[in-house]
Amino acid sequence: MAALKKGKNASAQSKPGRSLALIVIAIVALTGGMFASGHTTPRLGIDLAGGTSITLRAVPEAGQESAINKTNMDTAVEIMERRVNGLGVQESEVQTQGDRNIIVNIPKGTNSEEAREQVGTTAKLYFRPVLTTELSGPAATGSPSPSATGGATDKATDKATDKATDKATDKGEASSSPSGSPSASATSQGRALTDALKADPSPSATATDGASPSASAPANDADGELQAQYAALDCTDEAARAKVGEGAKPSDSTLACGQNAQGQWQKYILGPAAVDGTDVDESEAVYNTQTAAGWTVTMKFTDGGAKKFADITGKLAQNQSPQNQFAIVLDNEVVSDPYVSQALTGGNAEISGNFDQEEAQGLANMLSYGALPLTFEEDSVTTVTAALGGEQLEAGLIAGAIGLALVILYLLVYYRGLSFIAIASLFVSAGLTYVIMSLLGPTIGFALNLPAVCGAIVAIGITADSFIVYFERVRDEIREGRTLRPAVERGWPRARRTILVSDFVSFLAAAVLFAVTVGKVQGFAFTLGLTTLLDVVVVFLFTKPLLTLMARRKFFASGHKWSGLDPKSLGAKPPLRRNRRPARPAGHVDPKEA
Repeated sequence: MAALKKGKNASAQSKPGRSLALIVIAIVALTGGMFASGHTTPRLGIDLAGGTSITLRAVPEAGQESAINKTNMDTAVEIMERRVNGLGVQESEVQTQGDRNIIVNIPKGTNSEEAREQVGTTAKLYFRPVLTTELSGPAATGSPSPSATGGATDKATDKATDKATDKATDKGEASSSPSGSPSASATSQGRALTDALKADPSPSATATDGASPSASAPANDADGELQAQYAALDCTDEAARAKVGEGAKPSDSTLACGQNAQGQWQKYILGPAAVDGTDVDESEAVYNTQTAAGWTVTMKFTDGGAKKFADITGKLAQNQSPQNQFAIVLDNEVVSDPYVSQALTGGNAEISGNFDQEEAQGLANMLSYGALPLTFEEDSVTTVTAALGGEQLEAGLIAGAIGLALVILYLLVYYRGLSFIAIASLFVSAGLTYVIMSLLGPTIGFALNLPAVCGAIVAIGITADSFIVYFERVRDEIREGRTLRPAVERGWPRARRTILVSDFVSFLAAAVLFAVTVGKVQGFAFTLGLTTLLDVVVVFLFTKPLLTLMARRKFFASGHKWSGLDPKSLGAKPPLRRNRRPARPAGHVDPKEA
């Protein structure tokens, strides 16, 4: 049994190179991945890189003060967060402040301005039937009706994609009508709404006539006052657009504005809301490779929404253009107005027709995340400059450097030559932390903020503590009279248990902190948890194997006074001798001596 145990120890001592080779391969692979990805530095959060902080205040509708409650505020935070992140803006922070304010922090980046516009678009989303529509402003003078030009049905998806809509075109293709008979040559190519479960080979064109009375005059469903307001409405006037639809209830007919594919402003009279944005379960931009439709937007409705959607599309399909269209309205602005050629009863629908990828994704994002339970007003907008963030980062790095220098100084004074192993382990841990943080930016959206820097500084102490636990266990074995190589192997099991328990407690604390907090504090918890896991990896795959190798070197094995393992300075006991002769009784004479 003793021989077997000795053989295991010898095997463990003879193969530390495998562990060192494994961690070297991991470091090389991660570093190569970092350079290959082009992200050689960690992404910085808003407090370090700069960005925009927006304060939104919940405003109750008339007689609905009770709507401002914790449930609705939490729902609004969740929707806003998904809406911003749906645009690819990472490390955005959305959290409540008080009982009616929401703070939105958007880091400086490619899509941050787009995200600010979408966060500011806080009204509810509605699907309303189109009663009438035409071009608005000077461009409308002498222009044919929208149904003849197709301008009203090829929409910009939102403010953020206005530029993209310039690329959209009206091809004027003809297609078959739902009944199967060929339609008239179509001069209007709008965006078609079809059943997503059916493979529609191409967007259907509305067979319309430029003289259609329903397109050139307001529908009878609108009262005289609304028709007068419609006639006077100029959607090219920003002030007029800001007031359009104010105070309109979902059950009322209303006016609205929107832009067509040519960038021209269009004005609408819309009927009562038939479907609420909350009835959309999910929406997605999809590239249809099986048909010529290209980029499309699919919608899946809730059970209640599917019934309402089937009812309204069944009614719209019986009308002529533009009364076979419905408008997707957000913040009293029409973001899309597809037409319907048949009732859609499956609870799924698809909007198709000359979308590019950016337009399709923008509209899908609006449909998925556009329905907020409350209306918000922008109270304040604060811009955090990168200069201020740079100063904070510099102060954090200086604090980290001072902490690291003090730890190294302590190791040098107390452990002498043994401190070489500890310092090397610290630098390996720091290198792994840097590379992994750089890779986590593009992969999961991790961004380094000031609390995260604090977490990395705290981790220096946690990592150094693991080395100290192991070194002291080895020293205890030497004090018991053992030589260095057996002391390294015998001290490891006890040190390993202590290190694992300590790191488990630290990781558990970081995980709980991450789960129960929001915002920047999560950055601290995430970094602390990450560095705690790396501490275990470094101690097992680098520190222990390196000490095993160093124990074979004469400088350490002989107990040199500068090695930090000198038996005399440690107060070691003399080695125990197991083969001493037993004491002889008094008067006993050894025959050999006689």
